[in-house]
Formats: sequence, C-alpha cells, structure tokens
Amino acid sequence: MEKRAVALISGGLDSALAAKMILDQGIEVIGLHLLHPFLALRPGSFPARRVCEEIGIPLHVVYCGREIIRIVEDPVHGYGANLNPCIDCRICNFKEAARFLDAVRASFVISGEVVGQRPMSQRMKVVRMIDRECGLDGYVLRPLSAGLFPPTIPEERGIVDRKKLLSLSGRGRKTQLRMARQTGLTEFSSPAGGCLLTDPAYCRRLHDLMAHQSPLVRGEVKLLRRGRHFRLSSETKVIIGRDQKENAILRTYCLGRKPYFITESFPGPEASVSGRYSPGVRMTVGQILCRYGKPSAYPALVREISPEGSETTFEVSHSISPGELEGYRID
Repeated sequence: MEKRAVALISGGLDSALAAKMILDQGIEVIGLHLLHPFLALRPGSFPARRVCEEIGIPLHVVYCGREIIRIVEDPVHGYGANLNPCIDCRICNFKEAARFLDAVRASFVISGEVVGQRPMSQRMKVVRMIDRECGLDGYVLRPLSAGLFPPTIPEERGIVDRKKLLSLSGRGRKTQLRMARQTGLTEFSSPAGGCLLTDPAYCRRLHDLMAHQSPLVRGEVKLLRRGRHFRLSSETKVIIGRDQKENAILRTYCLGRKPYFITESFPGPEASVSGRYSPGVRMTVGQILCRYGKPSAYPALVREISPEGSETTFEVSHSISPGELEGYRID
C-alpha cells in the first residue's frame, strides 16, 4: 500500500487532529474539503484552508453544491432535528473521497469522526453502513475513535501504528482541546454552527423555499442567509437588506434579474422580489422599505428597477403596519 492518505477536512478541530495524527506517523496526507451552499462560512473565512496550512498539508477543494441540494430535497435516510440529512451528506462526502483516492493514488481515507459525537451520523452501526455503501469498508481510518473499531486495512498491513490511535467516544471535547494545546493548533473553527442545516432559523427559511419552489435553485438557496425574508403570497417573496453590506450582496445577485427597489427620498434598505410580480406587490414592498427606512416625510419616494433595466419612481403614503409585516415574515 502507498503511504499516502486522503483526509476529509471540515475546518474543525477533530478533522485537523485526525489528519495530524496520521501525518505524525510519517504518512503523506492530502486534505479534501467538500464545499456547498449550506456551510456557515463567513465572508473571507475559509477554516479548512487555514487548518491545512497550519498542519502543513495540501488542500484539494471540490464543489458539490448540486449534489447536496438534491440530497436536502429528498434524503434517503431522512433528516435530523432540523433539515440536516447528515447520513446522506456523509455518504456523499465519502463517495467523493473514494474517487479522489484513485486520482491521487492514496491508500485510505482519514476521518475526524468520533463515535457518539453526532446523534444521527456518528453511531457505530451507521458509520459502518456508510463505509460499506461507499465501497470503503476497511479503508476509512478514524484516528480519534480507532480503538473502538476493528483494525482497518492500513493498520493490518503495518502502514499505520494502531497503538498511537485513540478510543474516544461521546460528545465531550476535553481530550481534543488538550491535544490542540499540546500540538499548537489554533486555526480550527468552532464545533457549533458549522452547518446551516442545523440552525432552526435558517431551516424555517429553507422549509418555506422548498414548499414554494421545486427543484431548489442554487442562487435562491445562497440568498437564504441574507436579509429579512417575507412571503407575500404562495408565489411571491421579498428580501430586504439589513445593512449596506447586505444591500450590496442583494444588488449583486438580484439587480437585472428580478424586480428591484431602492429608497429614493430617504436612506434605507434595498429589496428584491422573487416569484410572481404584480403592481400590488410594488406598493407593499415600498411600505416595507418605509417601515425600516423611516422617512422623515410622506409621501416617500421609492425607485423600482425592472429586470430589463427600466426605472420607475413611485410614491408611498405610509409604512406597513407592524401587524401586517409580522404576518408576512418568514423568519
């Protein structure tokens, strides 16, 4: 067997430690990160890259957004507490890792999973099932919990020293944090909040989108993280920017593609309409913009820009009432 392994790198501590434990045994390690729209990445932040730079391994990034979106729409193994299809997501990750093994002529896959840490996807029975389904039975090494599993093929063949692996289980992280201090690892992301599909507020928006749009469109999924979302009807949704940064993001994605609104006579947010559009929608959007922009005088002016680029300025006589606004709110 080649002394080369592929490590699934999430950007969190466990995957970083698992990769480093095998690297420290003199085995070449290549990081693999699966990128998709449901990762809770902050703009300009890429923990997986920082982690790999810190431990000194290369990182290969694969975008699997389409696959994960389809999985979220119809997971074979169901959802967790929210809209998180963790088992199907792990299967997707390991199938991609299996393909990458062949591409780089590596011998086995490293995973940072700890038995019992995640209630859905990291139970012993489920972990073994995922390995078999991906054609990787015996070729996935989980260094943090390896002692709880039968020896993998790289252990049996003497590539990996089993005595240097651990037998961790459960949700506690004291051992991992102590190891991070001992090894000087600092660039890992928080263990909480890494996946938006476990966030109840985000999932309310996603559930609304899934109820009104099929199949899901990647651009609409990406916008779920931005702005305030209002469902005016079963066919019409409005997104309102919350600050200048979100206005800029909304403008980038929606201006020239959808009906777009900018406050004209007062400073305020910007808005985009998805779905069916009618003249009545225009006035409701203007009233919502007035609620958040708080013009000093009425009538207030709002500019509408059509997808074709034509512009119309219209008057708004008052802001929407708090009760009506709450009736439209998705989140």
